[in-house]
Amino acid sequence: LKNEIHLAVIGDLGPQLFNVNMDPNALRDRVTTDIRARLAQEARLSRDDRERLTSEIADDILGHGPLERLLADDSITEIMVNGPFDVWVERQGRLFETTVRFTDESHLRRIINKMVAQIGRRIDESSPMVDARLPDGSRVNALIPPLSLGGPLVTIRKFSKRRLDLNDLVRLGTLNAETIEFLQRCILAKLNILISGGTGSGKTTLLNALSTSIPDADRIITIEDAAELRLNQRHVLRLEARPKNIEGEGEIPIRELVRNSLRMRPDRIIVGEVRGAEALDMLQAMNTGHDGSLCTVHANTPRDALSRIETMVLMAGFDLPVRAIRQQVASALDLIVHLERLEDGSRKVTAITEVQRMESDVITLQDIFEFAVSQVTSERVVIGTLNPTGLRPTFLYKFEKRGVSLPLSLFAKERPPREATA
Repeated sequence: LKNEIHLAVIGDLGPQLFNVNMDPNALRDRVTTDIRARLAQEARLSRDDRERLTSEIADDILGHGPLERLLADDSITEIMVNGPFDVWVERQGRLFETTVRFTDESHLRRIINKMVAQIGRRIDESSPMVDARLPDGSRVNALIPPLSLGGPLVTIRKFSKRRLDLNDLVRLGTLNAETIEFLQRCILAKLNILISGGTGSGKTTLLNALSTSIPDADRIITIEDAAELRLNQRHVLRLEARPKNIEGEGEIPIRELVRNSLRMRPDRIIVGEVRGAEALDMLQAMNTGHDGSLCTVHANTPRDALSRIETMVLMAGFDLPVRAIRQQVASALDLIVHLERLEDGSRKVTAITEVQRMESDVITLQDIFEFAVSQVTSERVVIGTLNPTGLRPTFLYKFEKRGVSLPLSLFAKERPPREATA
């Protein structure tokens, strides 16, 4: 019955469903009216059943079917479809199985096709994987056979309707007020900052929040694989990489955009995620007058972040000695802010680390703040604090150069009343 009415409504409304000039609310009213009229003829259905079917059929026709209510739920950050009868979500860093079900595999495939068609992409045996941004900003990754052996798979990372600011991150326990003050002043002093962490650790969220401290007068260029950053400054230029088209042509990678951005007179360059050869161009930008730039990288520790950058520079295809690469890294980067998603699902800054200098063939690092776990409760909730190590960074002269004051008490293990500043 559901499929019959679905096909009948599509046949009845026809081109109206694809009329981009039609008001979405008016279109939904038209569709639901048509569905209700058809279901009214089914005397065996209760009123609740008719309303449920009306909503489900309308979602199938106009939206993303069974996923529609998950997409509308602001408490959900990620949706994982492992098959037509196996749908999970992430809430507050934890995974939960849902009761959401597709009719069958073909129903799931139809929703996937509709989803990727919205963004001018296709998914079939010749192109069985899609990674793209939906119109609302959510990131969708879909795979079908032969890549996924058990059937279609979909992962959707939802785009938050409200950008979290630094105060929100304090409330969530991601970091504390003292480290926020330090990082805000690092932004003003135009330090080059690398944000590292694992998948889903909150790197982009922190990058978005930190960007609010960039002065409004700066000309900022953001470069992303799929646009997620939302900066409110007046002079922001947003660039997004372009994947290959259906014919396998037209790709414009992040590396090309980083190179081009240098011709656009940026004060700061922000790369949403460094994941390939563009690492070399980003380092060169940081080393040639574009101080105050920021980027993120997938890594398990601050030291691992440097190793990842080194490996990605080698991907650029130049036969550079490892020592030369490390010198570039040590010269370009000032600070690494490392995040982790802990056992309880919370996302926390676990280290703020200075990139110091080369000693022999090794880049020396110094932790300025580090997270210490004080307790794990019986409910597996992790309790801890981000504390100063007592070591002062060697880049304090950069604050003086920019005329940015910095209370030295921020670095004291036992914080006295604030007096001395750099």
